[in-house]
Amino acid sequence: MNKKQKKMLIRIIIAAVMVIVLNFIPTTGILRLALYLAAYLIIGYDILKKAGKGILNRRVFDENFLMAVATVGAFALAIYSKSGDYNEAIAVMLFYQIGELFQSYAVGKSRRNISALMDIRPDYANVERDGKLEKVDPDEVEIDSMIVVQPGEKIPLDGIVMAGSSSLNTSALTGESLPRDVKQGDEIISGCINLNGVLKIKTTKEFGESTVSKILELVENSSSRKSKSENFISKFAKVYTPAVCYGALALAILPSLVQVLFLGQTAQWGVWVYRALTFLVISCPCALVISIPLSFFAGIGGASKEGVLIKGSNYMETLSQAKYVVFDKTGTLTQGVFEVSGVHHNEMENKKLLEYAALAECASSHPISKSLQRAYGKEIDRSRVSDIQEISGHGIIAKVDGREVAAGNSKLMKKLNVKYQDCHKVGTIIHVAIDGKYEGHIVISDIVKEHAKEAIARLKKAGVKKTVMLTGDAQPVAEQVAQSLGIDEVYAELLPGDKVTKVEELLAAKSEKEKLAFVGDGINDAPVLTRADIGIAMGAMGSDAAIEAADVVLMDDDPLKISKAIRISGKCLSIVYQNIILALVIKFGCLALGAVGIANMWFAIFADVGVMIIAVLNAIRTLRVHNL
Repeated sequence: MNKKQKKMLIRIIIAAVMVIVLNFIPTTGILRLALYLAAYLIIGYDILKKAGKGILNRRVFDENFLMAVATVGAFALAIYSKSGDYNEAIAVMLFYQIGELFQSYAVGKSRRNISALMDIRPDYANVERDGKLEKVDPDEVEIDSMIVVQPGEKIPLDGIVMAGSSSLNTSALTGESLPRDVKQGDEIISGCINLNGVLKIKTTKEFGESTVSKILELVENSSSRKSKSENFISKFAKVYTPAVCYGALALAILPSLVQVLFLGQTAQWGVWVYRALTFLVISCPCALVISIPLSFFAGIGGASKEGVLIKGSNYMETLSQAKYVVFDKTGTLTQGVFEVSGVHHNEMENKKLLEYAALAECASSHPISKSLQRAYGKEIDRSRVSDIQEISGHGIIAKVDGREVAAGNSKLMKKLNVKYQDCHKVGTIIHVAIDGKYEGHIVISDIVKEHAKEAIARLKKAGVKKTVMLTGDAQPVAEQVAQSLGIDEVYAELLPGDKVTKVEELLAAKSEKEKLAFVGDGINDAPVLTRADIGIAMGAMGSDAAIEAADVVLMDDDPLKISKAIRISGKCLSIVYQNIILALVIKFGCLALGAVGIANMWFAIFADVGVMIIAVLNAIRTLRVHNL
């Protein structure tokens, strides 16, 4: 509990003890009223103050006004009837404050989940100047500065490891407990905790543009994006609260007037005013106004703890309705790391053929070229290579040790009039010809992510109707990946613009209530992420494009997090609807009972505070998402 909550708890205990004691002390008249008023003011002075400010600021109709009118009215009725029973007035305020304290604690609990994420903000950076370390604010560190991160310290800025090796705790960002190893030359992002070795890092971004800063900004702004449910409750409360106030006023006055003017009976002002005050207490919309935003807030907090950043409750609501999930292939379902999986139809040794291909491709930064160089496994001696020609969409021709090496696809072989062998395996095929003679081909395959197949199966269990894969790869490669993972539809050989067109076709084909989610790695997929009903960027640590374009950001590469995000949003929305139905059914039922005199003030306390506590308890369940 914070200081404010502890102070409120003390006030509640003092007021409760006073009421109990006063029921056993025989007091009457002005002394009795004064003692009860003292207890009332101890527990309710802040509500009266807020109600007064609301009236002065012309924002009359809120829960503070309802509580103030109901409790002051109950005191007035007790004085008018000379009953001396002031317990109801104090009990209404006492239980209302208990409910408010409970709600404050619940919000604090969900806020601590957000705060745990906020702990990733570094307090300082160790900048190396003239051989000495100087602690400075991360905001003051410029790009290309040299910083030193010691064991136990947070990585303050994004950069490249220039010296040292270590393991990093990334759990605050990804929700995963497994450490990540880094060494010289590796890119590193802010927000992780250095576990053991000393790292010397050259910064690549200013703090305002760093990963940790972008994430903190995203989470801080999430509450400003309200869902339809939250907007409905806000609009409902604006209409509902004045309506019940005028309804209570009518209930207090009209029946007595009817009794006097039309029925010739004695007016029962006390009875009807009491019913009107009961009506006011019952009508207080706290359960709705508090529990709905709390449910979304707790849901966003629980999701962030699992490494799923949802930009607002509106996206939470849309995600819960996702029935179509469209995937980019490379980097999303596959690792985006190409590996040599075979060498076929070659007469020279595999290693020799790989050596020629790797040397020919040495000037290219394409993933295919990189995979050939990794398979070769030795340092590239560029002095052996000359006359490099890159033929767009075909491949490369270069002189290696004085011999002309052509490495590329079947189009290159046709262009050079080299008779080549087709490959029976699915993958990217690099045909190699040396001095005009075909020497064989190398098969390169993208590796499917470990949990990709299970992720697709879990999406089906989570209620997703159809899964679709879009890729720029060749049709056979795409179909093999889709079939191995259990994906329903696949569209291959697409350019980035074609992906947007295909997503628009899928959007047009579905019903309005069903939502389409697009999942990409966030680097090349910004246009499609923006066009889908909801864009999900995965493995987005360090990707500015993903954090900007996507509505949901998964902070690691695990595709299982997609179904988890959908289940979290589904649970959150389920709890929101439960609270709306619970509150409205009980409220309107009790309002009817209060109007006809069946429900008294104690019953009203349950209808207000009791329902609020039940709704808040239910809302807290959205924090529990670990086992979803």
